[in-house]
Amino acid sequence: MSLRIYTRTGDEGDTGLFGGQRVRKDDVRVEAYGTVDELNALLGVARAQSEDIELRAVIASLQNRLFAVGADVATPTEEATQRGQTTIVRIGPEHAEHLEGLIDRFEAELPPLTRFILPGGSLLSASLHHARVVCRRAERRCVTLAQLNGPNGVSSLNPEIVRYLNRLSDLLFVMARVANRRLALEDVIWNP
Repeated sequence: MSLRIYTRTGDEGDTGLFGGQRVRKDDVRVEAYGTVDELNALLGVARAQSEDIELRAVIASLQNRLFAVGADVATPTEEATQRGQTTIVRIGPEHAEHLEGLIDRFEAELPPLTRFILPGGSLLSASLHHARVVCRRAERRCVTLAQLNGPNGVSSLNPEIVRYLNRLSDLLFVMARVANRRLALEDVIWNP
């Protein structure tokens, strides 16, 4: 028996969180993990446009991690991380540190940045910049969510999420520059 994609449980404007709690679809938590999902979809577009094997692999890895980020955001910190056969993996400091290593490796390929640049050059670079700004929006939504306290008076968002998204937006900026560089295209310089 296959599962149907529609459940009809959200027809009144609410949805379920991992722990079973029902919230409105415009809840700040739903907005936060929905923006992470949007970011993941944009990375899928970027990956589909890339012919660079290394960048494709990094983007695929980021997409898989973002699925975990979304699940972490969707699960308040006071909720259990296991339900049946499903376990939520919490994002830890090692995940942001991994991104820092990628940033350092990719930056080694690039000339120093001395001027502001505009999104563009190649289609891949423009797509990575688009993903970067959506990542910044996801970060802002998570900052808002982090200000809300759970029943125990502590933030109901894993604090590592904001750090991870902050570092991810930096990585996406660097990857956009690398995409252009590997295609022998110059960054688009801002001309005030």
